[in-house]
Amino acid sequence: MHNKKIAILNNLLSQIEESIPFKDKNNPIISIVSIGWQLDHTLKVINRVCASLKLSNPKDYKKDFNIIRSILFTFCYIPRGKAKAPKIVKPSSLISTVDLHSQLGEAKKHINSMCLLDKNTHFKHFIFGILNKTKTLRFLEMHIKHHLKIVNDILRK
Repeated sequence: MHNKKIAILNNLLSQIEESIPFKDKNNPIISIVSIGWQLDHTLKVINRVCASLKLSNPKDYKKDFNIIRSILFTFCYIPRGKAKAPKIVKPSSLISTVDLHSQLGEAKKHINSMCLLDKNTHFKHFIFGILNKTKTLRFLEMHIKHHLKIVNDILRK
């Protein structure tokens, strides 16, 4: 199952890569930030989350129940405008193509090495609670799809 999720994430990373040339486009009706911001934020989240997973101790993982997570993970959906990005994953005002490609390369390495991690590696999300590897893969899929949908909506307008 994890290999399937990793393949899905790699496909989404390809979509991010295809969107990089449009980094300076924006549409304030859709989002107050540019496509570059959406991509930079998404890549920062992937890289931070994967780094946190690798640093976690699988023995410390404790399963928890979170109603919001249960509902949103079921539908693989994150509603727009309901949460603010934590400071650590907010892009700076200057987003370069070189930096996006660098972060993308790092994200690909992280995603492709996830199959090597213990199933109980985990990280704590500020809304969804403690996520083990399986739930983290689902979160990353949801999060990337959320931002790619915004990117696609900006490009359509």
